[in-house]
Amino acid sequence: MAESPLISQSAGPAAQELNVKPKKKICCACPETKRLRDECVVEHGESACTKWIEAHKQCLRAEGFNI
Repeated sequence: MAESPLISQSAGPAAQELNVKPKKKICCACPETKRLRDECVVEHGESACTKWIEAHKQCLRAEGFNI
């Protein structure tokens, strides 16, 4: 039995509504935004880092995670 092809990210917001499985584990996804988020929280506290926290969440959603 063949697996169904994954929807490309170019399909837009409609593709996010379908259950697209992440290609990576959440710990390995979006390392750039994760690093920036973590550094900011350590140095400035969570309340001062909402910009980086939201950027990381958005990246994770783009990778297929339901955050």
